[in-house]
Amino acid sequence: MGDATAVRGDLSRLLGGGLVTTTAAAPAPEASSRFKLLGVVAPRSTSGDAGVALIAVDGKMPKAFVVGSRLDGDLVLQSVSLRTASIGSGAGAPAITLELPPPTSAATGKLPTGGTPVPPVPAPVTPQVMPQPQPVPPQPGQQPLQQPQQPAPAAQTQ
Repeated sequence: MGDATAVRGDLSRLLGGGLVTTTAAAPAPEASSRFKLLGVVAPRSTSGDAGVALIAVDGKMPKAFVVGSRLDGDLVLQSVSLRTASIGSGAGAPAITLELPPPTSAATGKLPTGGTPVPPVPAPVTPQVMPQPQPVPPQPGQQPLQQPQQPAPAAQTQ
């Protein structure tokens, strides 16, 4: 019974022998995808030889790079404009131009319609001045109250 029902074939593959596994090296990411432009400080002039760009390299924390500083390897920040930054090797032509995403549009809404009453604005509170007490005239048959008299200043003799 043993030989007739035996599996015929190469058992080395079933047991893991003879397998050759090849791991393909991960392709290097494209240079432009390694850099993300998050902000720029650029002069109004169009020369591009001054300015600062806030760039994240390989998904790390962003850093501020001045025009002419080295980003990674032989790549240098070549110029900065109002919405872009150019990266290249040395003084050659820019290899990568990074651009800021377009600004988001302003939020819009509706003003209240005529059916919704607007609460009135309260009037400003002004402080009230208390009136000064007035002397009360004496009743008939009463003696008037006398004010305490201030002592007269002493006369100076010379």
